[in-house]
Parts: sequence; C-alpha cells; structure tokens
Amino acid sequence: MSRFVRKFRKWTVDALGLPGDLVLDLPRLTLIGNKQLYIENHRGVVHFTPESLHLELSHGKLEVEGAGLVIKEIMPEEVVIEGRIFGIKYRGTEESK
Repeated sequence: MSRFVRKFRKWTVDALGLPGDLVLDLPRLTLIGNKQLYIENHRGVVHFTPESLHLELSHGKLEVEGAGLVIKEIMPEEVVIEGRIFGIKYRGTEESK
C-alpha cells in the first residue's frame, strides 16, 4: 500500500470520525473478563493449542496465551475463543505505523 493511500485513510478516519478497524483493516478485540475473546479482521489461524493461539492479521500477528483455550466459532474474518485467557500480544509490522 502506498504512503499516500495510508495517509489518506488515516485522514479519513480522523476527519470523518469513522472507526479505524473499518477503514484501516485493523483487528477489533472484545474481551469478556478473562473467559471469552472475540476477534474480528483476522487472516487465519497460524498455530493453536489449548495454551496458545496465533492469528495472522493484515498488519502483523496476534498471540493469545491461556489455559483450556477452545475455538468456539471460526468464520472467514472472525473467531471466538473461550477458556482462561492470561495475555494478548499484538505484534504489528512497520507498515501499520
């Protein structure tokens, strides 16, 4: 994506007050306590065990650590994880700045 396009999208988000996850293709996470995590705008599961989940994003990776993790629902751009969630790490790329 060109520098101009990134700047234009950022300006659009700022000027029009649009949600960044829609325009900039950013992930949206909804955490309910430490029991359920709803993730939108993912690009696929890279790794899954009951202790960890790694998702590919358009601009990086997302790592979820926990115990007894289960994928309750998985759709093309959404995933629902249940279990005890201990931590979430977002590892973005340089392009997402």
